[in-house]
Amino acid sequence: MSTKQTKLTKAQLERMKVLEQLDKEDSSVQPNPGQYLEMKKGGESFSDLFDQEVTKNSFTPGDVVKGRIIRITDDFVVVDINYKSEGLIPSNEFRRIEGKIQATPGDEIEVYIEKVENENGMVVLSKDKADMLQAWNDISRAAENEEVVEGVVVAKVKGGLSVDIGVKAFLPGSQIDLRPVRNLDVYLGKTLKFKVIKFNKKRGNIVLSRRALLEEERESLKSQTLDSIKSGQVVRGIVKNITDYGAFIDLGGMDGLLHITDMSWGRVKHPSEILNVGQEIEVKVLKYDDEKERVSLGLKQLQPDPWDGVAAQYAVGTKVSGKVVSLAEYGAFIELGDGVEGLIHVSEMSWTKRVKHPSQIINVDDVVNVQVLEVDKENRRISLGMKQLEPNPWVELKETYQPGTIIEGEVKSVTDFGVFIGVDKGVDGLIHISDFSWTKRINHPSEMFEKGQKVRAVVLGVDTENERFSLGLKQLESDPWSHVSNKYPVGSQHDVKVVKTADFGVFVELEPDIEGLIHISELTTARVEKTEDFVKVGDTLKAEVVTIDTEARKIGLSSKLVKLRSEKADVEDYVKKATSTSKTSLGDLFAEQFKKTPSAEDN
Repeated sequence: MSTKQTKLTKAQLERMKVLEQLDKEDSSVQPNPGQYLEMKKGGESFSDLFDQEVTKNSFTPGDVVKGRIIRITDDFVVVDINYKSEGLIPSNEFRRIEGKIQATPGDEIEVYIEKVENENGMVVLSKDKADMLQAWNDISRAAENEEVVEGVVVAKVKGGLSVDIGVKAFLPGSQIDLRPVRNLDVYLGKTLKFKVIKFNKKRGNIVLSRRALLEEERESLKSQTLDSIKSGQVVRGIVKNITDYGAFIDLGGMDGLLHITDMSWGRVKHPSEILNVGQEIEVKVLKYDDEKERVSLGLKQLQPDPWDGVAAQYAVGTKVSGKVVSLAEYGAFIELGDGVEGLIHVSEMSWTKRVKHPSQIINVDDVVNVQVLEVDKENRRISLGMKQLEPNPWVELKETYQPGTIIEGEVKSVTDFGVFIGVDKGVDGLIHISDFSWTKRINHPSEMFEKGQKVRAVVLGVDTENERFSLGLKQLESDPWSHVSNKYPVGSQHDVKVVKTADFGVFVELEPDIEGLIHISELTTARVEKTEDFVKVGDTLKAEVVTIDTEARKIGLSSKLVKLRSEKADVEDYVKKATSTSKTSLGDLFAEQFKKTPSAEDN
């Protein structure tokens, strides 16, 4: 035997030891004819035949060849590749289900030759590398021909997902779907189809795109959808995305917007109350813009409009109950039925309380009894009232408190325009600032009143329609101006005290709270440029009453006439001269001046 043959024989003997060990692990396997070197065939030793076969089948590391599984153990799978020795593949390179290897003796598989012979004379094989090479070839072909590949999403990685397509490939987050995906976990373990958009075998770099396939499918579906879609048509779609203002519905290749206002005839706070992503629904095409390819959809339009029967169901005067669904500064919205709401204005909540905000009376989710006041079907508005279900205290007040009745009450509040006095049954009466005094000028009610103060007043009137209770303070006393004409007739002369000076004249006091005006031209017979040059506050003058306007509460006087009369001058000539240009009396001249100038009370 040659040196080479001797070496082979030793290697083969080592291999026999391994195979014998495998036989012990599985005694049911029958001996392979290539196991024992001393077996004879046709007069030739098996060793000779084996060497001939080895010479015929020449293998090189890196080759991918076919082999047949001849034995399976827990640690190895023995494969015959028609060589002088069998090869061993670690069992962990085979797929397992519930711990069992998914392969059987007799199966033909492709294997990768790592070493033609190891120290034990065995061929070192790899199924994983053979699969990988085959996968690379398939992927290379798919990339060149733009073919679709299939793979399993195995893990999340930075920037996207890792996909097993026979080898590991990268799926960027931007290429997963048509829209950005927030939760990548939903794709783990899923088998999906992709396109290879980048391939570099040398660097082992493969980039996939699922979005490219979806866009192709979407364009195909879109053209079909556009050809068939029409306004008024009822179509089926899938809820693709939900926003605060509505939901986007996938109609097949294109999206339509279902606005929140078209989801229900009733109140919808958020679309998620009635829709879920992925839900299949029927919707109506409300509007289709061919140029912009925009579709407006409606869901509520598939149901009858509840406002069609509102006029009959909620006639004016009808008493109903409803749930408070929303509060606003001006009132509360009440749900009367599906899609039908009414408004209780704050002014219709109480006969007596001044309701600044509806939350003072009711809260959201309260069930309240109301009365229908008005129905505006065209604008879909129903006016409701709460106080109408209670007796109107203003009617009773009008009967009880006749004008002229004197009442006593407590000051509830002080405002810029008057004070409110507590009267009866939660009703407050108003004393307007103009009814404080007949003669005194009051700048602000707080000068005379404070909250909690007891006050007597006269009832001036009750306005049931506008819910106003008018009171007066000055009416407790007689009006001093009612006697002015008798006490200070035109032509009478009086000693008066100067209380205020102005550019146009001086204001004088005839008695406390009764004042009159002496115009600058009526101070004396001489010309007066400035009133301060002739008279000062506190001085006393004698003046004659020229005009009286009790309605405007103004008296015109003249010191000049007093002087003319004392000089026994022809007063009539003075009057004639004064009136020759205007053909009016002196009294008329004063009356005209009073219209142009304020009184002492106004100042």
